[in-house]
Amino acid sequence: MADKSRRSFLESVAVGWTIFTGASVAGLAACVRFMFPNDLFEPPTQFKIGPPEDFAEGVDERFKDLNSIWVVKDTDKIVVLSTVCTHLGCTPNWLSADLKFKCPCHGSGFYSTGINFEGPAPRPLERFKVGLAPDGQILVDKTRKFQQELGQWSDPDSFLPV
Repeated sequence: MADKSRRSFLESVAVGWTIFTGASVAGLAACVRFMFPNDLFEPPTQFKIGPPEDFAEGVDERFKDLNSIWVVKDTDKIVVLSTVCTHLGCTPNWLSADLKFKCPCHGSGFYSTGINFEGPAPRPLERFKVGLAPDGQILVDKTRKFQQELGQWSDPDSFLPV
C-alpha cells in the first residue's frame, strides 16, 4: 500500500513538473515573440510622381489609391491635396462632370482647389509639400501638411509653380 502511494505521488510530481515546464516554455515563447513585432507595410511618405509635363490641367486621380493624394494642376501651379475629408476622414470622390470632390459619407463638397463649399466639412482639404527633385520630377512630402485656415497655403512649399 505504501508503494502504491509513493508511485502515485511520484506520478503526480512528474505531471506537475511537466505542466510547469510547458507553461514556462509557452511564457518564454510569448516573451520572445513580443520582441519581434509584426511589420506593417506603409507607403513611403516621400515619393516622386513624375515630371510636371506629365500632368494636364485638372485633377489627376492616378495616386488616389496607392498614395492617398490628388494632383491638381491649374494654369499657374500644381498642388497635391490629401484624399482625407476634413469632416470624419472618409475619402471623397472626384466628380469630373460637376468639377468637385464629393464625400460619400455625409455629403461634403470641395472645389478642385480643395476649398469646402457644402456639407458638414469644417475646413478645406489639406495640401502636402510639393517640390522638384534634382532629376526634374515632382517630389511629394506627406510629412508636411498645409492648412488653408491657418494661412499656410501661401507657403511656397504648398504648391509648385508651372
